[in-house]
Amino acid sequence: MKSQKINKKRRDLINLVLVFAIIALANFISSYLFKRFDLTEEKRYTLSPVTKDLLKNLDDAVYFKIYLEGDFPSGFVRLKNETREMLDEFRAYSRNVEYEFINPTANPDKKQQTALFKQLYEKGIEPTNLETNEETGVKQQYVFPGALVSYKGKELPVQLLKTQKGTGSEEQLNASVENLEYELSNVIRKLRTDIKPKIAFIEGQGELDSLHTWDISHSLSEYYRIDRTTINGSIRALMDTLSHDTSFIPKYKAIIIAKPDSSFNEKDKFLIDQYIMYGGKVLWLLDGTFTPMDSLRRYGVTMSVPGKLNLDDMLFKYGVRLNPNLLMDLQCSRIPVNKAISGTQPRIQLEQWFFFPLIGPGPMDKHPIVKNLDLSQFQFVSSLDTIAAKGIRKTVLLHSSRYTRISNAPSRVALEMVNMRPNEKLFHNANQPVAVLLEGAFESNYKDRVSTAIRQSKNIGFREEGRKTKMIVISDGDVIRNEIDRGEVVPLGYDKYVNQMFGNKNLVLNCVNYLCDDAGLISVRTREVKLRLLDKKKVRVEELKWKLVNTCLPVLLILIFGISRYYLRKKKYSS
Repeated sequence: MKSQKINKKRRDLINLVLVFAIIALANFISSYLFKRFDLTEEKRYTLSPVTKDLLKNLDDAVYFKIYLEGDFPSGFVRLKNETREMLDEFRAYSRNVEYEFINPTANPDKKQQTALFKQLYEKGIEPTNLETNEETGVKQQYVFPGALVSYKGKELPVQLLKTQKGTGSEEQLNASVENLEYELSNVIRKLRTDIKPKIAFIEGQGELDSLHTWDISHSLSEYYRIDRTTINGSIRALMDTLSHDTSFIPKYKAIIIAKPDSSFNEKDKFLIDQYIMYGGKVLWLLDGTFTPMDSLRRYGVTMSVPGKLNLDDMLFKYGVRLNPNLLMDLQCSRIPVNKAISGTQPRIQLEQWFFFPLIGPGPMDKHPIVKNLDLSQFQFVSSLDTIAAKGIRKTVLLHSSRYTRISNAPSRVALEMVNMRPNEKLFHNANQPVAVLLEGAFESNYKDRVSTAIRQSKNIGFREEGRKTKMIVISDGDVIRNEIDRGEVVPLGYDKYVNQMFGNKNLVLNCVNYLCDDAGLISVRTREVKLRLLDKKKVRVEELKWKLVNTCLPVLLILIFGISRYYLRKKKYSS
């Protein structure tokens, strides 16, 4: 009997030592091997390979100051928790990621609090004004759903809350959660970029000047060095040669052709074509018609005529056609109109203007360029058609709404149209494409069209077949144009008449970033997190029931388990 007890103690001691040895061995192995398991359906805690590489290559601390601490509604608490979990995921791949959550309203001194609010706003973090119902009335609260990120002495803001007109607060917060990895990774990428790639605005055909593209140029300068160049028949305008041979390479990562109003000559077209053949990217922002606004403002009427840009053959060859028409859309902007009788005091009212449609992604548009994008404001937009082009993948990024009407040019445009009651039966040309992405190896527009001397010239380096590249065609040049009000630049997408900011700037930024994004970081924006909302009516009706289930049932189960175990042990040892 005594020897049995000794053997049992020895066995227990050996088992204990083995357990500690296994734990120590597991910890030793885990210090060299790293593996994480994501059991969520959407793999929401699995970082993309692009983000992992970005984090592993950090050579200094990246510090996040997140201003999402405080007493918030449940939706913002979720955004805060998701942000914390995403940053913890970042830290799992890099020890150089550090963060701190700050409550901007914690300081009881109102002057210092206001000064901090102003500082955050000036640095680029936009506040959100929340109204919550309490027993004592309505409580207003300012929330700064953003962060300041610093790296090697540089600091940039990042907005964590993504607003989208026409969607509920839950959908907006869900879209913000979906975009977290992209937003946080993107700001790290911007801070780490020492040598920015170059892009250029093309001039010479009446394109928008630097003043009317100032706001988008300022935003693009966070990623790129911005040039403005006139081709003027010079082969060196868009191309460089390598120092060790005569091979050509694109001088710019991408070029932007923004609202030209006159024809391109064949020599400049040829040079743009060859820039594309060598892998250059292009963002085309073109008007299908010429519709002068001066006549409309002065006389209340104008004529819309087909544009003469001399680009139809190039675009057709690449896989898209710009139609000479105007789209009228019931989902549109409002413009100020004087409703007073002539000779009396002006009486300005805002009226729907069908020629200025508001266009955003549809429910099926999941491409990262337009995913969760807000409505963009277009002006005198035309439709696009996709054309068969060998080896070219075509993706329609944006459509007009289901209530669209096509007006073929030439056509008369008059302000008096705001007084007409629209007949919805006439707006039957639904979902007209207005932005198309083209990707692949394009065939030159000048294949079999140039002389043997040009084809064989080493100084020209003519290519009939292009390298893989991509371009985007948007059938409205005004989508990139910022207004000038009393000598001041108005932010791109801001409509002073309705006091709203539209998504024009994000649209253009996303387009250029996608064209220039060799690493594929923007593909992270395709992440999708399913929104699983509770049935609010059911919650209200069955609130007491589920409170009792959640609080009493666990305690009851523990009591049942304890009592059962007590009687089983008593029965076992009493016998």
